[in-house]
Amino acid sequence: MLPYNSSSLSTEVSDFILNCFVRSPSWQHWLSLPLSLLFLLAMGANATLLITIRLEASLHEPVYYLLSLLSLLDMVLCLTVIPKVLAIFWFDLRSISFSACFLQMFIMNNFLPTESCTFLAMAYDRYVAICKPLYYPSIITDQFVAKAILFILARNTFLTAPIPILSAWLHYCGKNIIENCICANLSVSKLSCDNIALNRIYQLIVAWTLLGSDLILIFLSYTFILRAVLRLKAKGAAAKALSTCGSHFILILFFSTILLVFVFTHIAKKKVSPDIPILLNVLHHVIPAALNPIVYGVRTQEIKVGIRKLLRRVGESSN
Repeated sequence: MLPYNSSSLSTEVSDFILNCFVRSPSWQHWLSLPLSLLFLLAMGANATLLITIRLEASLHEPVYYLLSLLSLLDMVLCLTVIPKVLAIFWFDLRSISFSACFLQMFIMNNFLPTESCTFLAMAYDRYVAICKPLYYPSIITDQFVAKAILFILARNTFLTAPIPILSAWLHYCGKNIIENCICANLSVSKLSCDNIALNRIYQLIVAWTLLGSDLILIFLSYTFILRAVLRLKAKGAAAKALSTCGSHFILILFFSTILLVFVFTHIAKKKVSPDIPILLNVLHHVIPAALNPIVYGVRTQEIKVGIRKLLRRVGESSN
């Protein structure tokens, strides 16, 4: 029999190894190029949208301030997740430090519900604009947006911060290979020597409370909007009102669809490859970020005009 070595079992882990797509390693080859293009598109499109809103005075309105917040969140989420995933795909740089792993975990757990809460604020903006148009200027003000952003950041930071803190407090005394492309809470915490029941329960409660309540309230907002639109009798009024909500609704659809598919694949994880939820989790951090500014740029006339002016300025300065 081999001698029992207790010291080797109690060695503290100082870094982790991200092991992407263990059962489907070929995915890394065909995913690397499209993921790189999506990342560049997300960064470029969101940066263009932010600069346009900043420079165009006609876009200095509450709804566009919320859209700016959404673009900032998308960019930070992309920068937190995708460069590391691409470093693994292109250069096989799988190692991630203990502190960097839990920082990534905090940003992912914080920013996703922050995005859903931003969508809720945007849905409320459309609800007031269509259902109570006479009160819109007095309700949706710059002060309202400032208070809404402070509430969004405070709520999600306060409720999601314990997730990485609880995981960081665990003792990691042996295994350091994370079977994931990112530092997801459950993928990391299951490597611990300690009981992780509290981590699982807390994350489940927070995720369903934050994301679930936001999506329910968004659905209710659009239900009220639809009911109000169907009552409009003026010719073309209903179509015009729905068009103002179209961009918001499409963005929410992008966000919620991938999220719901990700949840359902986790529920049916015995019937699908374990690599499928990992792939969906990675894509959820880049696809909405790449498509959100494009949808707004295509569907919103004011933003289209602002982007044309920005491109004209760039062209004139280059000449």
